Amino acid sequence: MGETPLESAADRATAAPATSTRVTAGTNDPAPSNGLNRRQALVVGVLVLGYAALSHYSETAPGARGLAAGLTVGPVLLIGLVLVAYWAGRWIALTAAALSLALLYRFWPAVEHNYEWADLIQQCGIYALIAASFARSLWGDRRPLCTELAAKLHGELTAVEIAYTRRATAAWSGLYAVITVLILTLFFTAPRHVWSLFVNFGTFALIILAGIADHAIRRRVLPRHPEGGLLGIIRRSIIG
Repeated sequence: MGETPLESAADRATAAPATSTRVTAGTNDPAPSNGLNRRQALVVGVLVLGYAALSHYSETAPGARGLAAGLTVGPVLLIGLVLVAYWAGRWIALTAAALSLALLYRFWPAVEHNYEWADLIQQCGIYALIAASFARSLWGDRRPLCTELAAKLHGELTAVEIAYTRRATAAWSGLYAVITVLILTLFFTAPRHVWSLFVNFGTFALIILAGIADHAIRRRVLPRHPEGGLLGIIRRSIIG
């Protein structure tokens, strides 16, 4: 015999609390611990400082030109191979890696003898590109880069927040342009160890100090989103 409408309604009413209980239990699960996120941030910090220290050592220690050349060429080659693998596939990337290693083996004496110029081009190129990216976003009808990043983090922005993030974009562009000029100037005017100290440690110190200043101004001017800014973006990209 089939169920009557009354019995079906009673069965649905009985089943509903169970479903509700399951959903509630799912939403009340404890949040994951931040321990792993902090460990990730610590690992990233150690790797960055370790690379900077090793790079400075290779620039200043006698007989370490081979290490310095490897630290200059290695990251660029690795990034290039990762991009080739992403765009063209694994086998083409492996072929490119084999060809690159063969060329390095063949011309390594020249690379080791002239690595300083490659290092200068790499350092200036990176910071100049970042400065240009910030500056370009201020032209015409484009959206300033800091405004774009803040909108992705916080949603719709107020007029005051838009004005501040536009000025912040100009400030970051100026900072990276100044860093580029200082790297170029010190390369030709200062001893090698001074240039190395600035490139490996001074640039990071300037960026961190600028981030702290941005954070302090943001807390006063934009109390609605005090945790934004470049430091907030870096923190979210590392630890979530």
